[in-house]
Amino acid sequence: MNGHLLSATFVELTDTMVADFDIIDFLHVLTSRSVELLNVSAAGLLLADPRGELRVVAASSEAARLLELFQLQSDQGPCLDCFRSGRPVAATDLSADPRWSQFAAAAGQAGFFAVQALPMRLRDQVIGALNLFRDTVGPFDTEVEHVGQALADVATISLLHDRSMRRTDTLNEQLQTALNSRVVIEQAKGKLAERLGIDVNQAFTLLRDQARNRNQRLSDLARAFVEGTQDMTGPVGGSAGTSRSRTRQPRTGPRPAP
Repeated sequence: MNGHLLSATFVELTDTMVADFDIIDFLHVLTSRSVELLNVSAAGLLLADPRGELRVVAASSEAARLLELFQLQSDQGPCLDCFRSGRPVAATDLSADPRWSQFAAAAGQAGFFAVQALPMRLRDQVIGALNLFRDTVGPFDTEVEHVGQALADVATISLLHDRSMRRTDTLNEQLQTALNSRVVIEQAKGKLAERLGIDVNQAFTLLRDQARNRNQRLSDLARAFVEGTQDMTGPVGGSAGTSRSRTRQPRTGPRPAP
């Protein structure tokens, strides 16, 4: 495991513990770094909305996002069980696991054959779950579970940080903002992918890279692109073909208004 990248990831996740941060970008840091650090094929993140219903808010790939959506639509899967119990849930061979037959079949079609779900929990409050997918069968290493849980814990604390000093509905507002932003980002991904002839994973990477280079919120850039007030014609600050995120550089100017 890359110790330097692990340290940088913890710094980046805790660096968001401020009143104004880009929650969508923050959640995608969690999923993309989980893939890089834990040697898994994909990662997905579900968070509870203000009514307590789980929603897909981040995924490291389009295949993982679609599988998470299927999990919610079929109301079965390891992430749901993890969220409801507040405990880790693992399946070392989904094809032989009788707990979630529909989910297992969909996962196999997507190329995933083992899963580890980790709760996003602080004491007795569970706000979501992090799913780690692998394209081979077999148990996950203990280190993978421990480090993955540590990443989920840090992200949870970041989301709940200083909540007692703010209005009691702060977290609900953050999660609702994330859900609303997710919609416009999906629209921007599709529009950009069609315009440039790239896949949606590349389109998201391009959106994220350009948002960081322009010092904009990801959701603001996506909305402006969908509405036609800002344009994008090609990669900025790196290739759109890579799904690996880079360490965020310190901001040199003021944060944009929400």
